[in-house]
Amino acid sequence: MLFFIELETRRVHLCAITTNPTGRWVTQQARNLAMSFDERGRVLRHLIRDRDTKFTRSFDDVWRSIGAHVVGTPVRAPNAFAERCVGTARRECLDHLLIVGPRHLGRVLSKFVEHDNGHRPHRALGLVAPEPRHSETQPAGLEQIVRRDVLGGLIHEYDLSA
Repeated sequence: MLFFIELETRRVHLCAITTNPTGRWVTQQARNLAMSFDERGRVLRHLIRDRDTKFTRSFDDVWRSIGAHVVGTPVRAPNAFAERCVGTARRECLDHLLIVGPRHLGRVLSKFVEHDNGHRPHRALGLVAPEPRHSETQPAGLEQIVRRDVLGGLIHEYDLSA
C-alpha cells in the first residue's frame, strides 16, 4: 500500500495497492498524485520519505519538478507520521476484519481513508476532521443526529439530519 499524508491538514491520500511494488510503480503513483495536486492548485513545499530503495531518483524528480524539497528520514529511523497512520488503520479497521484478497483490501482501506479524512477527529487539528463536512458549531439535540454505519458497522459516523 502506498499512501501520502499532508502533515498540515492530516489528509491521507491512498494511492494504490500492489503485492510487488517496484521503483517504477512507486514513481508512477507519485506522478498521478502530483497531477491531482496540480489540478487542485495545491502547492507542496516538502516531501518527507524514508530510505526504502523503491523511492528512486526518478521518484524524487517527480516531486522536485513541482517545486517540492525532498527530505529523506535518517537511516533506520521510522517516519512517525506514517507509522501512526498505519497503526491507526490496523487497530481501528484491519485487526477486526478478515481480508480475502487485494481488491477487498483496497475497498476496505478506501472506505477507512474516506472516514479518516471526513469524519475522524484529529488531535492536532483541534478534534476536527481534515475535511469537515459541517461548519455548524452549535450542539444539536439527539433527535437531529443520524448514525451511518461504515464497513458493515465496524465504524459509526454521526451527522446532523437535514
